Amino acid sequence: MFMRVDKLQAELPAPKRRDPNAAAALQELLGGKYGEMSTLGNYMFQSFNFRSKDKLKPFYSLVASITAEELGHVELVSNGVAMLNNGPDNDGDATDGGDISGAPFEDMKDIRLAAAFLSNGGGSAPINSNGAPWNNDFITSTGNVVVDLLHNFHLECGARLHKLRVYETLSDPTGREVCGYLLVRGSVHAHAYALALKQITGVDLDKFLPTPNINLDKIPECQKYLQEGSHRRLYTWSPNDYREIAGIWNSGEHALPGDPPGELEVVEGMPDGGKIHQLTGIPSAFAPDYAPEEMFEIAQKLTKKAR
Repeated sequence: MFMRVDKLQAELPAPKRRDPNAAAALQELLGGKYGEMSTLGNYMFQSFNFRSKDKLKPFYSLVASITAEELGHVELVSNGVAMLNNGPDNDGDATDGGDISGAPFEDMKDIRLAAAFLSNGGGSAPINSNGAPWNNDFITSTGNVVVDLLHNFHLECGARLHKLRVYETLSDPTGREVCGYLLVRGSVHAHAYALALKQITGVDLDKFLPTPNINLDKIPECQKYLQEGSHRRLYTWSPNDYREIAGIWNSGEHALPGDPPGELEVVEGMPDGGKIHQLTGIPSAFAPDYAPEEMFEIAQKLTKKAR
């Protein structure tokens, strides 16, 4: 089962401006071939279908724990997309629907992904940067441990290249922070799968790393995560389970060359995380509704009753 915490894995800065075209670019990291929907789907179904879980516990625990992190990555990118579509933080919702006869959203017909507004109200969706839907064909779950782990290594390496290309198209701090965080954590996952394959096959795959050759020290948004040691940490995402990953990740291994040095460590639980930003209500877009005052009043009464 999964437990949900009402935070994002990383603290995202508010957008400087509304930028739906930047949001469309960031969609590639959600629903693209190497996006977070793909990493989540691969690891989740591999963990569900894993054979001999008890006998192969460290490898099962590795895939299972990373699954939980990837679910949070889907959440992080989705929030980044919605924030870029929404614009700077604003605690005040629009008060009414306004005059809808004057085409208040005329500019939305010209944005790269018009469906982001027309169908999703400025939110995110499991699609790529061109609006093509993410699909099951991106999932590999063969039942063969070595094949699946090798596929996961390739997937993480491809995803890092994917993230760098998106990063290079963005200037807004929100999208860049998403990319910077994911570049660091993607490096961790690639390293973890390489070490797992090394244990099984004896092949030293971590010599391929960093693959692709991305120098994180040249990316400003990566620096705080490197300085705090995120590149050396693998989380269990559980208070009691999946501790067996320490046999792979915490057995005298060290950070990759080029990253700040130090031994790898397993952290029970999850990172502290950051807040989830409020998206402004826009009644004229029927988000959440054309006349939301009554809904707000009902919600306030329910919240008071719950306490």
